[in-house]
Amino acid sequence: MARSGLLSGVTVETLTPATARPTPNTVNIHYVGTLIDGTKFDSSRDRGSPFMTQIGVGKVIKGWDEGVPQLSVGQKAILTCTPDFAYGARGFPPVIPPNSTLKFEVELMSIQK
Repeated sequence: MARSGLLSGVTVETLTPATARPTPNTVNIHYVGTLIDGTKFDSSRDRGSPFMTQIGVGKVIKGWDEGVPQLSVGQKAILTCTPDFAYGARGFPPVIPPNSTLKFEVELMSIQK
């Protein structure tokens, strides 16, 4: 597994490398979100459909806006987001407590321009 250093509150641990990287575009991404203790709080895989969102424009947590552009299509990775790059002091009640570090196992499925 390749690992990039801590970048502004998010680390990317590559599980499966690939090629094309997104710029601020719409991406289709599968993810499983967990608290640092492993408690799952959300999963596109459980819903059976990738999550589609714009990246790099503030529509998702800052950890995704900074972490996903480091990924390539087909790449699987773990994004570890510190609280300031996740939901911060407010958390996301009732599933994410305040000041939580979050882990997302992600797979970048496609990029739409």
